[in-house]
Amino acid sequence: MVEKRIVRVTSFDVAEKAGVSQSTVSRALAGDTSISEPTRKRVMEAARALNYQVDENAARLRRGRTGTLALVMICRPGEDRKDLNPFYFALLGSTCAAAAARGYEVLVSFQDSPENFWGHYQERRKADGMIVIGTSENTAAWDYFGELAEGTNWVCWGAPNDSFPWVRSDNIAGATLATRHMLVRGYRQIVCIGSETSPQRQFKERFDGYAAAMQDAGLEPFLQRIERGLPREEQGRLAAAALIDSGRPFDAVFGVSDEIALGALKELTARGFKVPHDVGVVGFDGVRAGQWSTPPLTTVESDFEVAGSLLVDRLIATIGGEAPSPRRVPVRLVVRGSTRD
Repeated sequence: MVEKRIVRVTSFDVAEKAGVSQSTVSRALAGDTSISEPTRKRVMEAARALNYQVDENAARLRRGRTGTLALVMICRPGEDRKDLNPFYFALLGSTCAAAAARGYEVLVSFQDSPENFWGHYQERRKADGMIVIGTSENTAAWDYFGELAEGTNWVCWGAPNDSFPWVRSDNIAGATLATRHMLVRGYRQIVCIGSETSPQRQFKERFDGYAAAMQDAGLEPFLQRIERGLPREEQGRLAAAALIDSGRPFDAVFGVSDEIALGALKELTARGFKVPHDVGVVGFDGVRAGQWSTPPLTTVESDFEVAGSLLVDRLIATIGGEAPSPRRVPVRLVVRGSTRD
């Protein structure tokens, strides 16, 4: 039996069938307005008849674009990828969806140490620009990306340095919303579990929003600090344990992230507190795990679809020559069972 050989159709074949030059085929398929409408139609008909497929990669490279965006996920050093904060997986998904809707492919990389830090996608013509998301605890990674050559097209989520081209949640507004929600439901001794010095800049913003809402109500804000370097859920659990052991009276907890709040919720339950009757608990981020806690976690949720769109649109604008500027993502309160009705 003779094996049938697959012959790849080229633009020269289309040119021969249409009775034009190969350069005319290329310009017609690229939408060049100098090509007359009858000629363009003849080329298109020939291409369809021959089932000719345009090499998009070659076309993009000729235009000086790859049609690809790089997405770097910064992890903690040595962190198992399945243990990443689920917030970042949700953000990764919405960002990839936004890029696809705008005609871009996405090259995803997980990086956690100097051995695998790499951001030279633009210079190597692997991508037109780069989106960086992930933990701010990995300071070596952020130092690396902050020192990339001037002219690098990039944007990042929740950067530890305000000079970086960032996109963030509306953290102050969200924390204010969460605190007022608890105040309206009769909680008065509300404690914030978080940090005002963490490289996770949104934690300071969320504490500020909480503190402002407490002060507006004539109440004293109080910060129960987390231990840096631990997994978020463990940070929340240990902070809640320290709060209980201190003897300080409290009737509600605002965790500056859902994972911190979920850790606090577990510790409170283990110590015999009834949530939400004895203590209310609210988190921030809108991770799906909060739906399945006992009780389900009330949270402030970022609009993930808008977040992905803002990251992609901000990067595309930068690629097009616009100066990068900060952007805030709207948030909403999702009320569940961890706060009183």
